[in-house]
Amino acid sequence: MHIPTLATTLILLLSLVVPPLAASPPPEPVQCVKGTTDCTVSSAYGTFPDRSTCHASQVFYPSSEEELVRIVANATASKTKMKVATRFSHSIPKLACPGGSDGISISTRYLNQVVSIDTTRMQITVESGMTLRDLIEAAAEANLALPYVPYWYGLTIGGMLSTGAHGSSLWGKGSAVHEYVTGMRLVTPAPASQHYTAIRVLEIGDADLDAAKVSLGVLGVISQVTLQLQPMFKRAISYLTRNDSDLAEQAVNFGQQHEFADIAWHPGHGNVLYRLDNRVPVNVSGDGVYNFIGFRPTATAVILANRLAEEASEAVKDANGKCVNSRLITSTLSLARYGLTNNGLVFTGYPVIGYQNKMQASGGCAFGREDSLLTACPWDPRIKGSFFHQTTVSIPLDRVKEFILDIQKLRDIYPKALCGLELYDGILMRYVKESSAYLGKKSDMLDFDITYYRSHNPATPRLYEDFIEEIEQIALFKYNGLPHWGKNRNIAFNGVIKKYEKSHDFLEVKDRYDPEGLFSSEWSDQILGVAGSVVVSKERCALEGLCICSEDLHCAPDKGYFCRPGKVFRDARVCAHVRR
Repeated sequence: MHIPTLATTLILLLSLVVPPLAASPPPEPVQCVKGTTDCTVSSAYGTFPDRSTCHASQVFYPSSEEELVRIVANATASKTKMKVATRFSHSIPKLACPGGSDGISISTRYLNQVVSIDTTRMQITVESGMTLRDLIEAAAEANLALPYVPYWYGLTIGGMLSTGAHGSSLWGKGSAVHEYVTGMRLVTPAPASQHYTAIRVLEIGDADLDAAKVSLGVLGVISQVTLQLQPMFKRAISYLTRNDSDLAEQAVNFGQQHEFADIAWHPGHGNVLYRLDNRVPVNVSGDGVYNFIGFRPTATAVILANRLAEEASEAVKDANGKCVNSRLITSTLSLARYGLTNNGLVFTGYPVIGYQNKMQASGGCAFGREDSLLTACPWDPRIKGSFFHQTTVSIPLDRVKEFILDIQKLRDIYPKALCGLELYDGILMRYVKESSAYLGKKSDMLDFDITYYRSHNPATPRLYEDFIEEIEQIALFKYNGLPHWGKNRNIAFNGVIKKYEKSHDFLEVKDRYDPEGLFSSEWSDQILGVAGSVVVSKERCALEGLCICSEDLHCAPDKGYFCRPGKVFRDARVCAHVRR
C-alpha cells in the first residue's frame, strides 16, 4: 500500500478516536543559559520563517502592573530594546524578537489574572497574559460569554490583540477579538521628566484605541484589557459534506446564513466541509462539547510516525500516497465527528448543542500534565514532529468567487498536487468583518488558512510546491489579499503596509508612544515600511518564501526545480519541478 504503512495507519486511527488523557505542556518560548540571562526567544513551532535565532540578553516575568512599569522604565532609561513574549508564543513571524541581541524579553506569563467583572455592564477586565481558556472560564462563571474567538485557546489576550486574531463570523461586530475591546491600559516609554514610563488608559472614543486594538507589539506592553461580553448562550453545530462544484457561489453567502459559519475545503478530493453553526437560547436542551481532535494530546509515537510517513512521500515524490493518506485522515475525522460530543463523552447525532464556553475553543494538549513527552501537541518542536508553513490571507468578499475559481482551475491541472493540504485539515475559510482598527480588515473578508509541509532542511524543495506558491501569489497580488499578522512567510509582508489606508495614523501613534523605537525591531520596521525589506534574496530563497524567484538559483536547479511562470496566474513566479 502507499505510505504510510498499515501499522502506522492503525495507530493514527486509534489516536484520533481515543485520545490520551495527558500531554506534556509545550516548552517555554524563552530559554536562557544562565537563569534569566543570555536567552533565546522562539515560537511555539521552534523555528521562525527565516530560520534565524532570536536573542535576548535577559527575560523578565512581571506579576503586576507595578513590576511591569519598573521594567519598562529601567529599559527606557538605558535605551534598551524590548519585546513582549506570551506564554506559548504562537505568532509564526518574529514579532516577539527584541531588536538586537542586547534587547530584553518581557514575558506576560504571570500577568494572567482577572482584574474585575462588571455583571451589570457585562464587561470583564483581565491582565494581558491571560489565556483564552482562562478568559472563557472566568466569563462563564459570571454566566457571560465572549461571542467570537479563535479556535485555539492557548492564545493570550495580549497576543490576540497584537496580531488581529479572530474566529469566524460576519454577524454583529464580526469575529475579531479586538472588536470587543472597550478599554485598555498600555505601559509605554516616556521622558525622564515622567520617570521614563507612562500608563496610557484608552477607552471607547479615544482615537488611539484604533491603533492599540491591533498593535503588532510596537506601541508598548498591554497591561490590562476590558472586553464587552454577552449573556451566556448555547450553540448548535452540524457538519455537512458536499462536492466543491458550487463552492465559489456558496462561500460568498454562507457566512450570512449561519452566525459562526466556516468552511474546510479539501481541493485534492473536490469536497467541502460546511460548518452549520448557530446561536440558540440557553433553555434548548443539550450539553455538548467541542474538543477539536487536532488540538488534543497526541501520542509522541503517532506524531513521529505521521511525520516520517510524510517525509517518505516527499522523498519519493509520491503524490498518490499523500492522497490516500489524506482521504484516510479526513474520513477518520468525520467518523470521530471532529471532536464533537453531545454530552462530553459520546456523539449521538447532529446538531450538537452546548454552552458557548464548551463549544467555542479547545486546546487540551497545551494544558496537560507533564508525562515526559509520551504525549504532546503535534507541533511540539522537541519531538521533531509536525513541521509546516502557513499561508493565511484574507480576500475581500466581493472577490472570493474569482479567487476560488482560480484555485479550482489550478487544481484541475493536476488534483493530486493539492492532496498534501488535506493532511493539515485542508483550506480553512473563516469570515472576518470590516474593522475600524488601523491595521484591521478594511472590508468584509473571507480568510483562507493554508497549512502545508515544510522540510527540516531549508535547501530541500517540496513536492508540487509550485502549486502552493501560485495560490499564495494569486491571493496576495492578484486579489490584493491581507496577510494574517501572526502567520505567513516573509513574502506575504512585502509592501503590506501600503494596503492599509490608515497606516500613517498608526505610525503617528507609534512615534508618539515610543519615539525612540524601543519596542520596534528589524522585523517590525520591515513590515511597517519603516526601514529595510522582508525579502531575503539568496540561493534557494523561494523554497522558504523568503523571496519570489526571479532566477533559477532562487529555487533548486540541482534538484530539478526551476523558476517558471504560474500556470493560471502567469504573473506568478514559482519553483516548478522540470524533468530534463
